[in-house]
Amino acid sequence: MKQWIDKHLRAIFVTPSILFILLMIVVPLVYNFAMSFTDWQMSAIKAPKLTGLANYTEVLKDARFLHSVGRTIVFSGIAIVLETVLGVALAVLINREFRGRRLVQALMLLPVVATPVAMGMVWNLMLEPSIGIGNVIVKALGMRPRAFLSTTSFESMFWLIMIDVWEWTPMVMLMVYGGLMTIPQDPYESARIDGAGRWKVFTRITLPLASPTILIAMLMRLIDVVKTYDIIYATTGGGPSFATETINIYGYLNMFSYYRFGKAAAISVLFFIVVMAIGCGFLRVKSRVEVEY
Repeated sequence: MKQWIDKHLRAIFVTPSILFILLMIVVPLVYNFAMSFTDWQMSAIKAPKLTGLANYTEVLKDARFLHSVGRTIVFSGIAIVLETVLGVALAVLINREFRGRRLVQALMLLPVVATPVAMGMVWNLMLEPSIGIGNVIVKALGMRPRAFLSTTSFESMFWLIMIDVWEWTPMVMLMVYGGLMTIPQDPYESARIDGAGRWKVFTRITLPLASPTILIAMLMRLIDVVKTYDIIYATTGGGPSFATETINIYGYLNMFSYYRFGKAAAISVLFFIVVMAIGCGFLRVKSRVEVEY
């Protein structure tokens, strides 16, 4: 028995992880994929019925779904750009020695520690039109009160983007900061001897050497921001009049409000394909950058 255990020790240690992945990830994915080919409506209290690609056809022709895709792209694109630019800038800032550096680092990481749903509720109260501190500040500046999250214009989406940027920029900063700490000091010393300015040092040394880390940070945030649900649900719930409804919110409503399980499963499958495509694309870009540098 002992000899058999010693021979298969590696497989014994790996098996629990494999079983966990199968039970918690693979099985739900396969079940969801199978459900996407059925017509299953809890409101009708009837058993699932195979319908082939009917759910996918309906989803791709659904104007509300297409609009939610557009909002998801806008939300994700603007948030990623702002979080990356601000995260890199803050990482370069805290990579310098100055008084109070540790305190600044700790304060910058506070938004990441907070629960997104809790922060969404706090921001919802702050931006509430009648009692929120947002309009108190706006009135003190002599401007007209704003609706913030209660308007069907782009303003509601804008504030959701700002909330996401506020909460997750520190995570990008932390990842980039870790990458900056691994850069050797020799190129910087050579640049100082040659009299290079700060901007040239940043663009010619720091940015190229830190680009693989920056791309990884962007990839992780992009995959996460595309499937943002908690902040939106806690603030606007996709409203008003679907003005902030993204793919995740629309899929959730189809599943738990409209009880159209088949259609919701088709939405999640399409969303999964999009996320996987984005991830593979970023990994290809990262590999090219690593080869170049």
